[in-house]
Amino acid sequence: MLSTLLSEIRRALHGISTRSEQYLIIGAVTFTTFFIGFGGGIVFPILPNLGVILGISPLLVGLILSANRFSRLLLSAPAGMLVDRIGTRTPFVAGMFIQAIGTFGYFLAMVVPGPPEIWFLLARILWGVGSALVFATAYTIAADVADAATRGSSMGLIRGGLLFGVPTGLVGGGLVAELASTIAAFLLAAALAFIASFVALAIIPETHVDEDSPDPPPGFNLDLSLPAVTAGAVNGALFIVYFGVVFSTLVLLLPDRDLGVFGLDAQGSSGLFMALTVITAGFFMFTGGLISDRFRTRVPILVFFLLLTAAGFVLLANAHCVASLTLATIAIGAGQGGTSGPLLALLADLTPKERMGRAVGTNNVLGDIGGGLGPILALPLVGIIGFQSLYLASASLPLLAIAILLVGVYRQTGTISPSIEIPCSTGSPHH
Repeated sequence: MLSTLLSEIRRALHGISTRSEQYLIIGAVTFTTFFIGFGGGIVFPILPNLGVILGISPLLVGLILSANRFSRLLLSAPAGMLVDRIGTRTPFVAGMFIQAIGTFGYFLAMVVPGPPEIWFLLARILWGVGSALVFATAYTIAADVADAATRGSSMGLIRGGLLFGVPTGLVGGGLVAELASTIAAFLLAAALAFIASFVALAIIPETHVDEDSPDPPPGFNLDLSLPAVTAGAVNGALFIVYFGVVFSTLVLLLPDRDLGVFGLDAQGSSGLFMALTVITAGFFMFTGGLISDRFRTRVPILVFFLLLTAAGFVLLANAHCVASLTLATIAIGAGQGGTSGPLLALLADLTPKERMGRAVGTNNVLGDIGGGLGPILALPLVGIIGFQSLYLASASLPLLAIAILLVGVYRQTGTISPSIEIPCSTGSPHH
């Protein structure tokens, strides 16, 4: 019955125009990644308090929360190679269902006899495996179906879907757990994840390989081409300062400078400021990509948003009131978000289609390395050099990223600001 329903859906989709199909696929990827991301964020407001109740040590809680990043880091490169070898549809759908099963594992941890920490740890590891597949395929699908005229906005939409799912889980999971129960929150996240997975199964077509596609080299390797390494290095630098420095030190900054909002303590206030950066980043992910499409160039837009990120950290270093802190977090969020869409679009512009899966894998690996190094470096440094010096040092990394970007693009194209070549036809995109 399910196979018949899926066949009917695909038959109906086959008759729509190429441009409409592009919008449908991008929309489906954005929708599904948003709801699968709900399960990525739902454990954060629940598990730390649950750890006390269930007798899980704080160290083990931290390991559980980070387990998905470690498993994704190990599998991002193989996932990218798999995409170039067998295509996007199967890894994307498989990754969605693996993440859904991982999310259901949170529920099992609450009801199955045995140590709950083992179930939570396995669930988070499994979630990371699925996210490695989803991350590698989602951006590759966008690169495949979007032509140069819409690639930036398409990348921004998908990136925004991936980003917004987690904070939605943060807020929604906390509310459902508070109003109903923890088990209800985990079941809701699992239900949304499975619904999103079935939507992906029904709608997402194969976009990446066909009979004429060249076979990639054997083994699971990163794409070490200049465009992939350049984009990955810029992504890694941003992750160090955004997910690393801001997200790990903001909760410490507020009591140090006696700042807070709505009568909340440091945890509550820092959560609101981090949510503000995420919302701002999500908006500018699409906006930055759209602007780069309209102006038919990526590099000037990237340079602007990287400069805005640096300016945000200068503001943060000198933020001693709520208004200046708000302005700083908005600037940092806008800079990080505005860079994401055009950066992935630039990577797709400069990468042959048959290598795009590995190129995305390289970008994800370097981003995860940056995101992992950030807290490790920032937390000890803030105790040694102080907040102001740390944030001013962080402002130098987006400037370094600009230098890496300009050198890499110039060596690849012979100009620091290549124009996007818009195909005359609105048919299948080509690199």
